[in-house]
Amino acid sequence: MDHWIFLLSLAASVCLALGLVFTTFGLRTLSPLVGATYSVPTSLVLFLCLAPLTIDWSGADWRAVAIFAGAGVFYPAVVSLVNFVSNRAIGPNLTGGLGNTSPIFAIGLAILLLGEVPSAVQGLGILGVCAGLVLLALDKVRSHPSVRLMVLALPLLGAFLRGAVQPVVKLGYDYWHAPFAAGLIAYLMSSLVVWGACMTAGQHRPEGARAGILWFMVIGLCNGLAVVFLYSALGRGEVVQVSPVVATYPLFTILFNRLIHRDRSMGARGFIGSAVSVAGVVAVILG
Repeated sequence: MDHWIFLLSLAASVCLALGLVFTTFGLRTLSPLVGATYSVPTSLVLFLCLAPLTIDWSGADWRAVAIFAGAGVFYPAVVSLVNFVSNRAIGPNLTGGLGNTSPIFAIGLAILLLGEVPSAVQGLGILGVCAGLVLLALDKVRSHPSVRLMVLALPLLGAFLRGAVQPVVKLGYDYWHAPFAAGLIAYLMSSLVVWGACMTAGQHRPEGARAGILWFMVIGLCNGLAVVFLYSALGRGEVVQVSPVVATYPLFTILFNRLIHRDRSMGARGFIGSAVSVAGVVAVILG
C-alpha cells in the first residue's frame, strides 16, 4: 500500500474520533440538530477556504457533481445527526464501537460497483479489523446493559451510510477526479439538509449556548478535516485499502475519551478487540 493512502486514512480516523469525543461538550448546551447547524456549515467554510487552491473547475462533469451531491445528502449531514443523537444517548465509546462496521458496507458495495476485490491477505486483514471492532463493541455493550435495542441501531445506521458513501464517491471520480470538489459539494448539500431540518423542526438556539456553539464549530473542523483526508485517500487508493484503516477510529475514540473524559471502562474483551483490529490493519497494509 502507498504510504500516503495509509497516512491519509489514519488521519481521517483520528479526526473522526476527536469529533466524536468533543461532541460530549457541545451537547451540554445544544441539541443534536441545532449543533449540526453549526458543525456542518463550519466544515463547509473549511472547504470554501481550500477551494481556490485545490479545485480545478475546468474539468467539472455534471455526472460527478450529481453523484457528489447525492452522497452529500446522507454524509456528513445524516451521519452527523445520527452520531450526535447516539452520543447523547450512549456516549462516544459505544457510538464509536458500534459504528465501526462501515468497512463491511463499503467493501461490499466497492466489489459490486467498482469491481475492487481484496487480495487474500487483505481479506484476512479486513476480517480481522471487523472481528476486533465487534469485540470492542460487545465490550461497550456490556458496560451499557440497560440500553434499548433501537438506540443501538443508530450508530449502525451511521456506519452503513458512511460505508456506502465511500464507493459512491469513488464512482464519481471516474467522471471528475476531484476529491476536494467532492467534499465541498457534499458539505454544501449537507448544510442545506441540516438547516432545512432545523427550520422544519422549529428548533432554536437556547440562551447561554455560546460554549456549545464553539464546541460544535471545533467538531465541524474535525469532521471536515476527516472528509478531506478520507476523500484524498480514496482519490489515491481503493476502498478496500482505505475503509478498514478509517474504521479504526473507535480505537482512537477510546484513547481520547480516556485522556479527555477520564473514561476507563474498557474491559479485557475491548483490549483483545483492539489488538486484533490493529493486526488486521497491518495485514491490509501488507496486502
